[in-house]
Amino acid sequence: MRTAMLLTVVFGLAACRRDSSSRPTPIGAAPAKPIAAAPADPKPDDPTAAPPPPSETLTAPPTDLARGIKLTAVAAGFDRPVALVVAPGDARQRLFVVEQPGRIRVIEGGQRTPTVFFDLVKGVSSANEQGLLGLAFHPRFAENRKLYVDYTDLAGDTHVVEYQVSARDPDRVDPATARELLTIEQPYANHNGGNLVFGPDGGLWIGTGDGGAGGDPRGNGQNPKALLGKMLRLDVDTPGAQPEIAAIGLRNPWRYSFDAATGDLYIGDVGQNAWEQVYVVPADRRTGHNFGWNVAEGRHCFERDTCDRAGFTAPVADYPHADGCSITGGFVYRGKALPALDGVYFYADYCTAIVRSFRWAKAGIRDHWDWKAALDPDGTLAQISSFGVDADGELYVLSLGGEVYRFATR
Repeated sequence: MRTAMLLTVVFGLAACRRDSSSRPTPIGAAPAKPIAAAPADPKPDDPTAAPPPPSETLTAPPTDLARGIKLTAVAAGFDRPVALVVAPGDARQRLFVVEQPGRIRVIEGGQRTPTVFFDLVKGVSSANEQGLLGLAFHPRFAENRKLYVDYTDLAGDTHVVEYQVSARDPDRVDPATARELLTIEQPYANHNGGNLVFGPDGGLWIGTGDGGAGGDPRGNGQNPKALLGKMLRLDVDTPGAQPEIAAIGLRNPWRYSFDAATGDLYIGDVGQNAWEQVYVVPADRRTGHNFGWNVAEGRHCFERDTCDRAGFTAPVADYPHADGCSITGGFVYRGKALPALDGVYFYADYCTAIVRSFRWAKAGIRDHWDWKAALDPDGTLAQISSFGVDADGELYVLSLGGEVYRFATR
């Protein structure tokens, strides 16, 4: 496969179990198997109480906690929204919503505005897993007005491009400021990754899928020279900087985020035939990981009875395709409105709209909760495409159907 870059070095909306034509119909159904009641937690006002031991056992959240939290509608009418991002230092605290067909729109003051912040529709491909897939604002956006987008062009290839907001109009991106940072040829139309996140190290982290089709036929996941199937890191402030391969062995990292308090990296990686998984990369060792694809599908050998997984970083949680078929990674909650959720990581599934969470430590996860019954008792939530956080750290969830919801108190 040819890879072209101006600097050397998605999305599985349905994740294609076998190929990109096999997308299941999204539903809002509850998980296939019953969820156990949660054990009683230590009283939050007892500082001497020890936390429960690590356990991946899935339970319902504590009743009192679940009764106090809901999803509240914020805005609707977006065209296939796939990301919600804020700009550091933005005094207006706008929420920028990425629409897959190629536009970025704005929520301001709790309202969807008529503003089209950026329009790339004419240059963006429109297949199921292609399009405008990622957005990140420079950490010093208030000073330099820079932002970065990840999209697939009309030929289906990936581009990461820097732009600046117009000096004359703070509500518009100036297309003439384009600076191409990275181009990757895509051999197939699916598994384009596309998320962009600035890490605590100041680098732009770029998640790439394995190139598509099914089973990684080109072996990109384990190829240390290929840019597909990787987590890349790019120093956008150094002219001529080389993108670094920070980790290998990913199939399609659909949404990852850094814990705002600890710097740990959480990755939702879309599986192939049987499993969906969440990886956590601790802040004290952010690089050098091999997540195993396509030798393994998470902690399971892929299409073989045995395999050597000794050198692979295992997921901290996974779930079978009886529960869903395409993971949507989320965020660790660090807001103030819901203090009982501090340190809780949320993730979801696009196909079944399950919403789950856990707390992570190096010893393992605990408080592994299934929120479906509490947050979506009528089964109306569907096609969860992404999560987002606002300037205050409050958590949002997006539906590909066009809706944006916020986690809130009842």
